[in-house]
Amino acid sequence: MRTLQEKRPYKGGKKLPKWQLLTILITMILMLISALPNFYSQQSSIEIVPQKNSIANVSMERLNSLLSNHAIDVASIHNTDGLTQIVLASNQQLTAAKKILKNTLADRYTVQSKQTSKAPQWLKSLGLQPIKLGLDLSGGVLFILEVDSESAYSEKMDLVRQSLQSLFRKAELRGIEWKINSKKIIHIRFSEPTQVPIFFETISEQLKKQFPELLLSRKDTNNLSLSFSEKYQLEFHQQVMQQTLTTMRSRIDDLGITEAVTQRQGHHRIRIELPGIKNSKDAEKTIGATASLDFYQIQKAGGKRFKTEQGEIVSVNPKVIFSGDNISDARAGRDNVGVPLVNLKLDSIGGKKMLRFSSKNIGKPMVTVFKQYEKNDRGKTVSKSRVINIATIQSTLGKQFSITNLKTIEAARELALLIRAGSLSAPVTIVKRQTIGASLGQSNIDNGLAALMLGVGLTLAFMALWYRRLGLVANIALLFNLVCLLGLMSLLPGAVLTLPGIAGLVLTVGMAVDTNVIIFERIKQEKKCGRNIATAIERGYKNALATILDANITTLIVATILYGIGFGPVKGFAVTLGLGIITSLFTGVFVSRALTLLFHQATKSPFTKTIATNLGGNNR
Repeated sequence: MRTLQEKRPYKGGKKLPKWQLLTILITMILMLISALPNFYSQQSSIEIVPQKNSIANVSMERLNSLLSNHAIDVASIHNTDGLTQIVLASNQQLTAAKKILKNTLADRYTVQSKQTSKAPQWLKSLGLQPIKLGLDLSGGVLFILEVDSESAYSEKMDLVRQSLQSLFRKAELRGIEWKINSKKIIHIRFSEPTQVPIFFETISEQLKKQFPELLLSRKDTNNLSLSFSEKYQLEFHQQVMQQTLTTMRSRIDDLGITEAVTQRQGHHRIRIELPGIKNSKDAEKTIGATASLDFYQIQKAGGKRFKTEQGEIVSVNPKVIFSGDNISDARAGRDNVGVPLVNLKLDSIGGKKMLRFSSKNIGKPMVTVFKQYEKNDRGKTVSKSRVINIATIQSTLGKQFSITNLKTIEAARELALLIRAGSLSAPVTIVKRQTIGASLGQSNIDNGLAALMLGVGLTLAFMALWYRRLGLVANIALLFNLVCLLGLMSLLPGAVLTLPGIAGLVLTVGMAVDTNVIIFERIKQEKKCGRNIATAIERGYKNALATILDANITTLIVATILYGIGFGPVKGFAVTLGLGIITSLFTGVFVSRALTLLFHQATKSPFTKTIATNLGGNNR
């Protein structure tokens, strides 16, 4: 019976539906186009953008002359509406050129570096970008920050204490003892029993309005305690971490770094990767800054006391007029006589506060206090404040005004950068910094690609020798899989290729081939059962699907867990592995099946005989 089946002329197996073939074809074309930018090298460029619309672009002749005088070779300069782009002949001169342009043009222009592709213009017009490279491949700087949320919580409890003290003074309650213990609980002891009813009738309600989450517990007649619940403390920590993450991302955007990675690491740490950064000093100043500004009204006696840069003591009203949180923008500049200053722009809330205060205090001084967190000799985080400016209000002010009398333009730029960076609700400390050179990153790329090519080459050779023409189908599907994976990673904005990610690519190659091996071995079993080639192929792909899904779904679950709890290189490996599983399923099941059916239908009986030879009674 089996012999009769083999000699029966082929009448055509099950054909692939046209819509499936069309879907596969369109998907492959889209993935190929999105993967193309990865095959073109990158070049460094510098973009110069006017800070105001009224400022014209810098002339190309001036830029060319300025850089040539410093022995910097320029490949091209392009002027467009609102943007000037300079492409350097050598990427090694990028840092020097950027520094020269910043020192010359930073008063009126924003200077930032950018990586551009050498891809043709039609490909750039599609908005496609190559895969973002991680820190270990492109070089750059790694920072690990520690967020001291305990200090922020202590400051909140201190604010409760100040409010409580003010309410006691207004209620004329004296002789009350209170203290904050190590667990941040305020203990209150009343000297007289008659003070307790007054506290509950007036003070407790007002305190609750200011701090709704505050818990009040009574130990006995004369002793009370104030604290926040553990749930609120956990929520407070999460809010502090989220606010710090948001501020750090804003600071990195201000530095002009578009491919940075900013994420939580553990309970109270933040990991920041800045690929492509050559000089970490400027980045460290901005990222590690814990400075903020507060504006006060000066008063002759009492209140808060601050020290000026000259060592004088200034007393101010404890109530802040407005803080750095209300500043939406800050830019360094000069006044009419060339004195450095910082132009501030407030948000709507800050503008209203400034308008209300300035209209009532024309001719009176306003104090600008610069606050910063630092580590003392014992390693404890402490807050240090100093007066950086005392200015007399000349007229009613609104959303825009200036901090004047700064010493140098560099000091003005640094202050503007710190203000734009945003204030933090908790002090941060850089506990680790690591610089990875571009040469080391290139070495990682070369070694990783060499391992990938070796793995792909050996796999292609094995499949071609062992499965012959079906091995050719598997090899074509494998190459399609790599193209799909590159294209998919290029399309996803959050995907970053790291050195472990290259290891994920190598692993993906093995998993993609494993899918074809399962299918081909299933086809061999169907052929041994006496079925013809067309039926064996159809049943082989159908019956192997459950096994393939089981194997890939379990691996995908592991990749998802790694992505959820991992960070840095681990997350990069998880991304590559997860996307590789998806593309392996697509190419191994659908593309491979389409190719097999197309080859089968195109070659008819010759291909049937070849498959019968490869999948018949022998091991092939």
